[in-house]
Amino acid sequence: MTDAPQLYLMTPAGALASALGPLLSEVMDRFPPACLRIRGGAEEEELGRLADLAREIAHGRDVAVVIDDHVRLAQRHGLDGVHLTDGARGVRAARKELGADAIVGAFCGSSRHEGINAAEAGADYVSFGPVGDTALGRGTPAPLELFQWWSEMIEVPVVAEGALSRELIAGLSPVSDFIAIGPEIWGQEDPVAALAGLWG
Repeated sequence: MTDAPQLYLMTPAGALASALGPLLSEVMDRFPPACLRIRGGAEEEELGRLADLAREIAHGRDVAVVIDDHVRLAQRHGLDGVHLTDGARGVRAARKELGADAIVGAFCGSSRHEGINAAEAGADYVSFGPVGDTALGRGTPAPLELFQWWSEMIEVPVVAEGALSRELIAGLSPVSDFIAIGPEIWGQEDPVAALAGLWG
């Protein structure tokens, strides 16, 4: 575990490809992420357009692209894998469908048990969150102790996400492999400046 986690960038939920392109390029040029995740919330046709756009922008910068839950879209649009939002349940099926080289990540809320199940099922990373207080969060926030325990006991990389602040990122950095940022910046007038405030 290093003291410097990598940035894991998420697109805005329900984003339109036409509006996102230039902004996404600008953000990624300023703060190169290790991975770009396409969040759901749009019609499948729009998600397909977003997948093509994100793949072009990210692969041109040697950044992997995953998409929320859509195994078929990941295959069809040449993405690097999927991020499963329902924990360990779909990990084996996604792995079988996408193959050994694909990225399969799993969001496990604040459940250590779910995280272990996902890791044992073959997930490439496990994501816990929200780490901050949010009205949109599902269940209880994922405590710092969960990340501390995971980083000491489990080799599978861990991602921290959800309602992040600069202070939370500072605390999580020594015990997280990736910090997932998205909603924290896209709602701001200047997402690049907002990311600089969190990550700079």
